[in-house]
Amino acid sequence: MVTRERMTPAPRLTFGLLGFDDQVAAVAIAARAAGDRIAIACDVPDDFPLPVTRRQASWQALLDDQSCDVVLVAAAGWTPARAEGVRTLVQAGRTLLVAQPAELSMLWAYELDMIRRDTGARLVPALVDRLHPFIARLRGVIEAGRAGVAGLGGPESLTLVRGMADRSRDQVLAQLARDADLVRVLAGDPARLSTLADGDPDAAWPTLAVGLTGSGQMPVRWQVTGRSRPGLTITLQHAAGTIVVWIPDAADEPWTWRGDGGDEHRMAFDRAAALVDVVHAAVGTGAEAGPQRAEDALPPAAWADAARAIELAETVPRSLRRGRAIDLHREEFSEIGTFKGTMASAGCGIVLGALVVLLLAALLGVVASQLKNDDQEPQRAFLRQLIGAWPVAVLAVMVVFLLIQFLPVLTGLGRDDDGR
Repeated sequence: MVTRERMTPAPRLTFGLLGFDDQVAAVAIAARAAGDRIAIACDVPDDFPLPVTRRQASWQALLDDQSCDVVLVAAAGWTPARAEGVRTLVQAGRTLLVAQPAELSMLWAYELDMIRRDTGARLVPALVDRLHPFIARLRGVIEAGRAGVAGLGGPESLTLVRGMADRSRDQVLAQLARDADLVRVLAGDPARLSTLADGDPDAAWPTLAVGLTGSGQMPVRWQVTGRSRPGLTITLQHAAGTIVVWIPDAADEPWTWRGDGGDEHRMAFDRAAALVDVVHAAVGTGAEAGPQRAEDALPPAAWADAARAIELAETVPRSLRRGRAIDLHREEFSEIGTFKGTMASAGCGIVLGALVVLLLAALLGVVASQLKNDDQEPQRAFLRQLIGAWPVAVLAVMVVFLLIQFLPVLTGLGRDDDGR
């Protein structure tokens, strides 16, 4: 359980807001309760309820590192201008806590991750449910079953049923982008995604079911329903029985664990306070700050985890349209990966270009052979020069292309970082 241990006065943080929604409001209130301060608010509504030192219409005021220590980025009211603001803040090396999912775009998420690696910015995704001790305990049961621990039995299936009041397309995909982090934590990265829906894909969202499978992994099913109260029910079926974990949406309702023998455990969880702890740890004040993460909880989500979860959610519409399973390549998106992909495409282009040049040289040779009059000698000489030059030109392009391959070594591109 999350405990509170205050040894020495902790260095407190100043927060800035970029937009305002329920996630950001909860974190801001928890931060103020812990002694932090809301220094600046940008792009917030007129009825913004929290006390703040100053308000600004533009996000550019947040570029000043004296304005605040951490920027809380809201997902509600997302616009291209805010997306550009977040990108610029990451380029400036700021620390951001980003509501999930701010933008349901895999390319945007991975672009931020690559910029973060360059600038050293800290990106904290608001994926906090993995920090509850029940999630670590459930993963421990799954791993023990896979290892053949006596009495547990191997895991057979994992089912996540999400009760939602608003089951529109955007809300379902946004919720999947959050729940997908739990899927990855418990079952590992899936290799294939499939959808189950009747009739028109556009009408499938209220009853959407998503299947996630991988080599050597147990099957995972995530499903939307409106018949239960808002929250997530995780059911682990293993050879020796069933474990059910109830995760309520309501902040004041405890989580519930029901084991095979009918035993039931309840444990409260303050998501907002846990996120404040994660932010303090990210900026280096967490060792002395108040509420600490439980020892039996999992590590916080990195931005790469958020990007993977967004990628899974973004794949669902494609699976619905095509009516089939989609293979997930689990490619590592990084600057070195982008460089390799670009070089692979350029190499194919060079080979095709060389073939085109060869055909043009042959065509020019035919044209030159038809120029037999004396007054056509200058044209014939010029064509012969072009024909003779094409091997040198192609060779020069290939040499330059090969030399470019050494750029990662010379610039240090692709060096390992801490993944945060």
